[in-house]
Amino acid sequence: MPSAMEGSEVGEEGEIPRYEETEDDNVSPTDLSELLKEGTKESHDRAENTEFVKEFLKGRIKKELFKLATVALYFTYSALEEEMDRNRDNPVFAPLYFPLELHRREALVKDLEYFYGEDWEEKIQCSEATQQYVDRIHHVGQHEPELLVAHAYTRYMGDLSGGQVLKKVAQRALKLPSTEEGIQFYMFDNISNAQQFKQLYRARMNALDLDKNTKERIVEEANRAFRFNMQVFDELDKIGRSLTEAAQDGGFPVHDGKGDVRKCPYYADKLGTAGAGCPYHAAVALAKQPLVQLILAACMAVAAGAAAWYLL
Repeated sequence: MPSAMEGSEVGEEGEIPRYEETEDDNVSPTDLSELLKEGTKESHDRAENTEFVKEFLKGRIKKELFKLATVALYFTYSALEEEMDRNRDNPVFAPLYFPLELHRREALVKDLEYFYGEDWEEKIQCSEATQQYVDRIHHVGQHEPELLVAHAYTRYMGDLSGGQVLKKVAQRALKLPSTEEGIQFYMFDNISNAQQFKQLYRARMNALDLDKNTKERIVEEANRAFRFNMQVFDELDKIGRSLTEAAQDGGFPVHDGKGDVRKCPYYADKLGTAGAGCPYHAAVALAKQPLVQLILAACMAVAAGAAAWYLL
């Protein structure tokens, strides 16, 4: 799911060292960009150290889990961009309205079509943790639009920073096409220079006419946004632990002979072949035949004798 949060770049070994703002020497400690950078450091570190993010950075991300993360992003950005559209003329947010450059919803639709097919809308649903995040974004957009800055900053600046390396990790780990299907979310075709754009974005934030109390509330809201993201990461991590390796890879689990045989993926009805049966049960039945047991015993004796000769 994630993009690395604002304030970071991902290094060669998978760590995310903190991104230092060196492009503008004229920032003041009271500028909103600086207050956000300093005020979210602890939350940022905690988010990076969630199990889901650490595993993602190591390339240990299964396709089924990546698909669910993409679903979470779709609902999150749909809410965020709906509220940004609502407040595009509001002076507390208008200078940060860059729909052509930043909006991600349409890119996420393309990713969902790739992973789920044309009927993707019928196959996805908003998870509990994502819904809480979405509800907060809508509340902010409708009742406290000045705090919308915190959510936009946390998401988009992170997408333009470490998120660009996560794109490469996902593409390699999931063996996605080199033509960028499945990772359109990370593609910002209308931004030619990410560093310059981030500098412009921060300058626009710093130019907002905000008093000290409002700036503090925005920093507090940014920390809240980090917590929502961490809750989504934790939710995904729990789902990942509950999936078997085969299920994560989109395969069938192997039947172990326990429970209802009709649930075996090799069951005749599932395969559509009237005479087919479960391989496990077929093998067990064959092994119970006296002649087969005699042959197996003889083979075991020969193998034991060979092993003894070799050890001498």
